[in-house]
Amino acid sequence: MASIPVGILGATGMVGQQFIALLADHPWFKVAYLGASERSAGKAFKDAAAWRLPNRLPDDVANRVVENAAPGTAPKLVFSGLDSSVAGEIEAEFAKAGHIVVSNSRNYRMFDTVPLMIPEVNADHLKLLDAQGHSQGWKGRIITNPNCSTVVIAMALAPLRQFGIEKTMVTTLQAISGAGYPGVPSWDILGNIIPFISGEEEKIETEARKILGSLGQGRIEDHPVRLSATTTRVLVRDGHSCSMSVALQQKPTPEALIDAWRSFRGRPQELDLPSAPKQPIAYLEEANRPQPVLDAGREGGMGVSVGRLRRCPLFDYKFMALGHNTIRGAAGAAILNAELMHAEGLL
Repeated sequence: MASIPVGILGATGMVGQQFIALLADHPWFKVAYLGASERSAGKAFKDAAAWRLPNRLPDDVANRVVENAAPGTAPKLVFSGLDSSVAGEIEAEFAKAGHIVVSNSRNYRMFDTVPLMIPEVNADHLKLLDAQGHSQGWKGRIITNPNCSTVVIAMALAPLRQFGIEKTMVTTLQAISGAGYPGVPSWDILGNIIPFISGEEEKIETEARKILGSLGQGRIEDHPVRLSATTTRVLVRDGHSCSMSVALQQKPTPEALIDAWRSFRGRPQELDLPSAPKQPIAYLEEANRPQPVLDAGREGGMGVSVGRLRRCPLFDYKFMALGHNTIRGAAGAAILNAELMHAEGLL
């Protein structure tokens, strides 16, 4: 198969760098364009950005000149790791010019005709793309992936929909890499927990319901689950942990829940997409798991780990869920979305 050229918007940032790392040996996609701010434009990538990942910076990317993030020379398919403060305008410009924008930014996630995708959970929501040309006036399309904690939460809840999810309460313990680079000042986070992340709770409470919802007549009917979130920042490098409690209409046994997680598969596994984890959700039996250091990298960072299932005196069950925030919760999620679109003939 000939490589499909792709671009990266916000290439010099942390999510942009994760895109570069994950696409380095991709069997379908090849980086052919790097877009960033005017400050970086005109420089070779190695001079425009300090590489901050353990993966080796590919030579072809290191020497590629960064361009101003504007439509023109970019290939049809672009991944966006832009900051939300600029993503809305720039992504719309690319979509108007006919590009397919696979976005990690929040700006268009809740638009009625924009899919908010976790391919294992709601692959059918891609059908929303048909309405974008009429409703938004875009020659191209925008597809989004969720907030980095929402991915973990929605993945953990999706296999439980069969039991009738009524309500869930979640407290996140989010890694500092979720704040980008340089992230949280060391004097704020060392020996500390920060019990507030701006906008995160609202994103979780709204995005999860859209993802778990059902496709209606050109729009998504949100899942009726009532969801309450508290978000915190903790001194962890990578991996967002979520302490969750759920109330279910049915009263399944613990074994039924574990089997639902372990047997959960979706469209990416059916199609054997390159970035798809073989086992999207792993249930860990050990009492002290999942842990970010030990489990965030499972399935190349694309798997979600669940553990510590036990009865809840207020709801029905409580458990821990964990996922890699910059891979499954950001760049890897967007790449999987693009793989699904390609496999379904939408590119």
